[in-house]
Amino acid sequence: MEMQKRKQIKMDYKMTHRPTGVFQIKNLANGKIFLNTSTNLDLVYNRHLFQLKLGGHPNKELQADYNQFGAESFAFEVLEKVKPRDDVQDEYKAELKDMEAKWLEQLQPYGEKGYHKQKL
Repeated sequence: MEMQKRKQIKMDYKMTHRPTGVFQIKNLANGKIFLNTSTNLDLVYNRHLFQLKLGGHPNKELQADYNQFGAESFAFEVLEKVKPRDDVQDEYKAELKDMEAKWLEQLQPYGEKGYHKQKL
């Protein structure tokens, strides 16, 4: 009986929609932006903060600024969320890619404005 209950809890979790969308980490000291997408906006902030605190964030420029300015100089903001659909198994990959491209175009987080390398 206990095994069946665990299976049901696991299935219920998989069927629950988690907030998905585009987010930014903004350096309040110099205005630079790190922009990305996530299929779980509730958890992504903690993951990036953990990486930055440990000194292991994959974006070396963001990591260097975090080391220089400190945690209080950075703000996390959700820019846009994907509207949930009935099919929660849908990974929203195409929609996230389009959203990210739109925000990269709008914010232009390259060079002195951000932590991204502009693709040619």
